[in-house]
Amino acid sequence: MSAVSTLTQLDALESEGIHVMREVAGEFERPVLLFSGGKDSIVMLHLARKAFWPSPVPFALMHVDTGHNFPEVIEYRDRVVAEHGLRLVVASVQDAIDDGRVAERADGSRNPLQTVPLLDGITANKFDAVFGGGRRDEEKARAKERVFSLRDEFGQWDPRRQRPELWDLYNGRHKPGEHVRVFPLSNWTELDVWRYIEREQIELPAIYYSHQREVFLRDGMWLAPGGWGGPRAGETLEVRTVRYRTVGDMSCTGAVESTASTIPEVITEVGASRLTERGATRADDRASEAAMEDRKREGYF
Repeated sequence: MSAVSTLTQLDALESEGIHVMREVAGEFERPVLLFSGGKDSIVMLHLARKAFWPSPVPFALMHVDTGHNFPEVIEYRDRVVAEHGLRLVVASVQDAIDDGRVAERADGSRNPLQTVPLLDGITANKFDAVFGGGRRDEEKARAKERVFSLRDEFGQWDPRRQRPELWDLYNGRHKPGEHVRVFPLSNWTELDVWRYIEREQIELPAIYYSHQREVFLRDGMWLAPGGWGGPRAGETLEVRTVRYRTVGDMSCTGAVESTASTIPEVITEVGASRLTERGATRADDRASEAAMEDRKREGYF
């Protein structure tokens, strides 16, 4: 009598993510995992550790550091790297500004400035495959890419060059100077990520849970003050009970008012939300309908 399969949705997503990571490790010479200390990159690292256990993760991590990070996230990043003996490559936006490769923006946001140090980091380290935590439910442009996304010698994405992935077969062929972006969480949703975090008991930075923080209101978003320049004249600091659904540059990542202080409470909150985390909390994605797609064509994540 054959055994009845009890594979759950999370089991299937985990299996796919591990399969993708092993495929990349076997097919490419110098992969790297983009690690911001955000929940998606944390889940990717968890999958990588599972995929190659008991051996160490066979590739480095890279953080594109805007210099406008939440302190809790940087503390978490450094602690995880030290605990697991990982190699961390930091691509610094501040260094790119100091070198004249990019110019500071008037609005203080450094999120759009990440592309140049990202591409410079890929080139300098000769990375040929770059794991990213993008998911198709986040934003319209992300939904256009597949698990493997070919980038040209300038790091640019051309939707016309996408390859079919029938039967989960991934084509990593690329010319010298090109590289492939790889999205192991492509088929996950925000709710899947949180349910997996609950199942696997994965630790996250504390800002993902309800806490009190000084914030101010700008364009309908609660932003935290910091060295990036906020608040402006006329913007009043208030202490609110908030949490963050996503982690990015402090200048454009808004908090949401929330009392969800545990994973089950967050899961309930996310399940009831009708906005993606980027739509609710990323000011830079509100610039236009094509904002993300334009940046991806330039070499962005």
